[in-house]
Amino acid sequence: MKKTTTSFIAAAVMAMTGQAAFADGHGEITVAYFLEWPMPMMAAKASGAYDEALGMKVNWVSFETGTAMSAAMASGDVQIALSQGVPPFVVAASGGQDIQVVDVAVSYSDNDNCVVHADLEVDKDSAGELAGKKVAVPLGTAAHYGFLRQMDHFGVPLDSLSIVDMPPPEGANALSQKAVDFACGYGGGLSSMKEYGNVLLTGAEKEDLGILVFDVTSAPADFIAENGDVVAKFLKVTADANAEWAANPSDEMLAVIAEQAGMDVPAAKGAISTMKFPSIDEQLSDKWFGGAAAPFMKGVADVFVGAGSIDSALDSYEGTINTGPLEAASKM
Repeated sequence: MKKTTTSFIAAAVMAMTGQAAFADGHGEITVAYFLEWPMPMMAAKASGAYDEALGMKVNWVSFETGTAMSAAMASGDVQIALSQGVPPFVVAASGGQDIQVVDVAVSYSDNDNCVVHADLEVDKDSAGELAGKKVAVPLGTAAHYGFLRQMDHFGVPLDSLSIVDMPPPEGANALSQKAVDFACGYGGGLSSMKEYGNVLLTGAEKEDLGILVFDVTSAPADFIAENGDVVAKFLKVTADANAEWAANPSDEMLAVIAEQAGMDVPAAKGAISTMKFPSIDEQLSDKWFGGAAAPFMKGVADVFVGAGSIDSALDSYEGTINTGPLEAASKM
């Protein structure tokens, strides 16, 4: 997806400190979000549920990239970023920006994957046959990390592969012409790849291996420390909207989500069908913040260091995850 992969790599994220803390009594906060990214929380945005729960005005500002969200939080213009991609978050945190993850906004593991050309007739049970093959991978992205993890899982030596750095649309084109044997990517590029082959692992199977593709809700660490109750209430509204959608994904709710996302209903329906919105209990489990999330973030960071996208990674990303507000929200 545009906000979680290629767009941030070209942007230099400097180490930024001195986050501008939200001052009590202002009576409003500003939240960053993405258009064309339909989520249940948009129904709550439209209804004013956030304003009501927080007892203050919530200003919503759309962004094009997660990198821009990081910069806006660093400047104090934004207090909360909803659905920031993990890669741009990791880049900012690795560069010294004091921001933290407070929840899993959305998981979309089926929207990032590797596709093997149909002519090879290779699936997860015969993936070892990929040794010696040629693959298109967008280096330095979450798709690159997922590729590395899948090859490790299947026991395919990296030095046996011919790896070509290609963005997903080009990778899909190469796969269609059989210029590569398999290709990895996301979004529209991945959709095109699937026209010519099959994925090795489903999104759910990847998640079980700890290969995650997700966006987060993030905020400056000092804002969270000083306004933990505000953040907890915000997360509770988001969780309630997710629960409502899970229980009754009605046409009426979808229409509101689509309108808020700036999409037509069919497009919004297609996009949201590939998304999962973990409950608070799921987020606090070993599958996410209780275990897999921090190592995943570390893995992403190490891939970017190796690709030359960032200078260095943190020793651990556990300190960038703050479950306090989410735990408080669970009791509301």
